[in-house]
Amino acid sequence: MNAVQRLNELGQPIGTELPGWKPPPLPPRKPMEGRFCRLEPLDPKLHAADLFHASARDEKGAMWTYLPYGPFATAGQLRKVLTESFTGNDPLMFTVVEAGSGRAVGVASYLRIIPASGSIEVGHIVYSPLLQRVPAATEAMYLMMKQAFALGYRRYEWKCDALNAASRSAAQRLGFSYEGLFRQATVYKGRNRDTAWYSVIDSEWSLLEAAFKRWLDPVNFDECGHQRLRLSELTAPLLQSRG
Repeated sequence: MNAVQRLNELGQPIGTELPGWKPPPLPPRKPMEGRFCRLEPLDPKLHAADLFHASARDEKGAMWTYLPYGPFATAGQLRKVLTESFTGNDPLMFTVVEAGSGRAVGVASYLRIIPASGSIEVGHIVYSPLLQRVPAATEAMYLMMKQAFALGYRRYEWKCDALNAASRSAAQRLGFSYEGLFRQATVYKGRNRDTAWYSVIDSEWSLLEAAFKRWLDPVNFDECGHQRLRLSELTAPLLQSRG
């Protein structure tokens, strides 16, 4: 809510003025470098085999439950879907590559990119078991969020199936505030999806970035690589709402 409500000449409340506002550019199809991982623009020919073998470690296929595609029986099937649906500019898909091994272990994308309103979403987050509960998983999300705000986007969104408790928890751990529930928002895999909405806005980014940097700092990890301070401890005070 505005501290001082603006009124137009008719006495009607209007939104905050945005002097100098210009729509940001589209995200570039360029790598993003981190300490634990490197985000590379998706290349199905280069990355599909690694991604398939990494995801195959999830023998029950639980990582695909809340996605509109998968699981895949062969690397060829995965490569076909990646080629047909994820080589354009929206979604703009990136592969998460381990810094040490050079293996592709997951993907994430920018989507619903709307420069005119300064809005962009992160989604199609598919983390294989090799990328779950490791620092690279968090760093990949930090790198994508950092680039979005550096480009000039005002709003960074996260949406998920309302029944996906892990995704909802991850969103809030990463500093996304809960905004509400869209009932019967879509249909996938022959079932209903109510969609939970989360966001980070540009005015929140400086404090959130400081939290990420503190968590990712080498001093936050012991000699075995275990975190000393949880990210959620740093981001919880920054959330505008939870849900």
